[in-house]
Amino acid sequence: MPGANAPLSLRKGRSVVEQHVLSTRRSIRPTRKGPGLRQSATSVLVIAAVAALVAPMALPAFAFEEEIAAPAASAELEPVTVEVSDGASRTLAARDGFSATTVADLNSARAATAAAAARAARAAAGPATYRASSVAAAGDDYPWRTGPTSGLSPLRYVYRQCVDFVVWRLNRDVGSVTAPFAYTWGYLTPNGGNARDFKAAWLAHGWPTSNSPVAGDVAWWGNNHVAYVKAVNADGTVALEEYNYVRYTYSERTIPASQVDLFLSPPPR
Repeated sequence: MPGANAPLSLRKGRSVVEQHVLSTRRSIRPTRKGPGLRQSATSVLVIAAVAALVAPMALPAFAFEEEIAAPAASAELEPVTVEVSDGASRTLAARDGFSATTVADLNSARAATAAAAARAARAAAGPATYRASSVAAAGDDYPWRTGPTSGLSPLRYVYRQCVDFVVWRLNRDVGSVTAPFAYTWGYLTPNGGNARDFKAAWLAHGWPTSNSPVAGDVAWWGNNHVAYVKAVNADGTVALEEYNYVRYTYSERTIPASQVDLFLSPPPR
């Protein structure tokens, strides 16, 4: 730089140059650099995501509801006037005349049909065919006719009672003359061992009963007695075989079928 002894013009000239430089420095101010390419891209993505979330919220509510079909226009109906005479009578529907078939009615009808078919088949076959028994005595083939009158026979009824004899005959007719027997107390009348219990047991099992006897039936009376139907006669009488009609022993008699309260068909086995 020129010294202090330099000419004034030079000093002034330097001052002018220095002032120019200083003025130029003051006019040039540092500026911030703009965002880079990566930052710009990120900002664009964020703005787009926000717009995607906000856009549905800005839509009207009906845009998301199911479309409801407009109701069809109803046809216009012309009014109709009906005149009823003052003398016309009013008729009310009667409801008491209606009835429904119950399950019990259906079961009874089926049982009656089965009983009629069984009796027709047995009547067509003729009198029961008696099979050989363990006792050769004519008529009285009951195998325990000398047994005690207080104990139970192999059939589980009391010896020499009407029920034990009848159940023996049912077994004999199906060929069951030795143990194990086809018919016993446990199968026939498990809820009672008296003759009066037979009808209730037959009805409970659904076994056929009738007032038209067939040979091989059980004749039943409500006064606590049963007998075996040996034959049905053309005059409407029945030939019976029984025990304990004459005390503790075998006997036979023929009476009108109408004098028997009910006839019980042999149960299936």
